[in-house]
Amino acid sequence: MASIFLLLGLLIPSLKISGAQSIGVCYGKLGDNLPSESEVVELYNTNGIGKMRIYWPDEATLQALRGSNIELIVDVPRDKLQSLTDAGAASDWVRNNILAFPDVNIKYIAVGNEIHPDYGEASSVLPAMQSIQNAINSANLQGQIKVSTAIDTSLLGKSYPPNDGVFSDAANGYITPIARFLAENGSPLLANVYPYFAYTGNRDSIDLQYALANSVGIVVEGGTRYRSLFEAQLDSLYAALEKVNAPDVKIVVSESGWPSEGDPAATIENAGTYYRNLIDHVKGGTPKRPQGPIETYLFAMFDENQKQGLATEQHFGVFSPNKQPKYELSFR
Repeated sequence: MASIFLLLGLLIPSLKISGAQSIGVCYGKLGDNLPSESEVVELYNTNGIGKMRIYWPDEATLQALRGSNIELIVDVPRDKLQSLTDAGAASDWVRNNILAFPDVNIKYIAVGNEIHPDYGEASSVLPAMQSIQNAINSANLQGQIKVSTAIDTSLLGKSYPPNDGVFSDAANGYITPIARFLAENGSPLLANVYPYFAYTGNRDSIDLQYALANSVGIVVEGGTRYRSLFEAQLDSLYAALEKVNAPDVKIVVSESGWPSEGDPAATIENAGTYYRNLIDHVKGGTPKRPQGPIETYLFAMFDENQKQGLATEQHFGVFSPNKQPKYELSFR
């Protein structure tokens, strides 16, 4: 009997760790009042945040991450995509930004973020992914580091009901060969999923509590029961992948967040509710993919006062620049 309790004691912490490992936080640096990189890594460790995404291979951040064991997504920024279609340039990029940091736990390389089919760089995304994959293979790291790209849900032509999710005609020719590449290499698709933007674009037809993953009841869409808009958006992407013959490609949610200022729906209360509910939701799966947890990266670590665009863009942080938490969240 004692041995059984000992076994349970070993298993239960491992289950807790597995749940915690599904949550990361994106680290944007577009602010003039942010803490140093070493302070940021310490803040991740202190709060039990085991995953980070950065939007370019920033050397100061990579240096601070050495030996931390924080799992990392490193982005290839948009202005580098065309050059990295060249095999030699891709090898140099991997050598300088990946191989140079063997004690940093790099998990994914995101080749472009939210590149749309009509962007000039769109034709470079897949060739750059292939070149970087070849460089990763040459370093024998293909089992450790996965090459992908990050999309947003605007590539969907239809998302409701989720089982009818399909990529738009404009996006289909762009995303289909990318999905094939991901399937061939055992890589996930990175997706930025924002119920906030879906809600603010359709306030009359989407319930706020459903968008906040705070529904009292279970919403039925197309005959399938959903607890939140987040789950429905994710399943519409899975349905779209099935329709381009990539049913086995996993989705990693590379961004999801809710702003705290700049719009009537962007309040401290709503943002805190969304982040808390999201952390709870991703411990499980979705109706189409019930096996969880869902690897998810909250956007973002800090409010960034130099971000361009709508006023809300500067208020997505789960921490203030002074390192104080904006919400009561448990990442452990």
